[in-house]
Amino acid sequence: MQPLQPTTAAASASLLPGFGNPVEDAQQVFRATLDAMARPGTVQPLPATSGVPEGLSPAQAALLLTLADADTPVWLPAGVPAAVRAFLRFHCGCPLVDEVGAATFVCVPAGHAQPPLAACAQGEPAYPDRSATLIVEVASLADGETLTLHGSGIETTQALRVTGLPGGFRASWRANHAAFPLGVDLLLTSGDQFCALARTTQLED
Repeated sequence: MQPLQPTTAAASASLLPGFGNPVEDAQQVFRATLDAMARPGTVQPLPATSGVPEGLSPAQAALLLTLADADTPVWLPAGVPAAVRAFLRFHCGCPLVDEVGAATFVCVPAGHAQPPLAACAQGEPAYPDRSATLIVEVASLADGETLTLHGSGIETTQALRVTGLPGGFRASWRANHAAFPLGVDLLLTSGDQFCALARTTQLED
């Protein structure tokens, strides 16, 4: 019987490391993620690094290694390299779904269009936690358009400068906030940094 021959993409991706210390590194990234969600708009440095398949940023790879597992379907744009899918299957064991509304995590790497927020899982009245978290790569979290944020976790206001948000973002985020307790949460990544916008976060005009 001939041995199975893995595809070149799958073979190379499986050799990429995840975290060097999977438990400790994932705990550090998880704590940073909780801090980001508790303090929306505050940019967090990535506290641990991992292998990064072509097509993801370091922050996206680390967040998915930390948050995704066999119980959390992940959506990726159709054009994402096969190495990314192989990396996630190998290290996270997460299902990869074609329908964005079926995903717990919606990952949008650089160069790909973000799906409408309303197309992602919104949760249910009895289970608002059954909603999606988007992990979206942007060009910068230090320059560009200034978002003035307020709401839970923000004492007065928080300024966040972002380059690379999709057109119409302000209107779509206001609609997302208006649906609370339903709606999505957002993790914006840029290289090895990230920040969060919780559904409770409001945008000032």
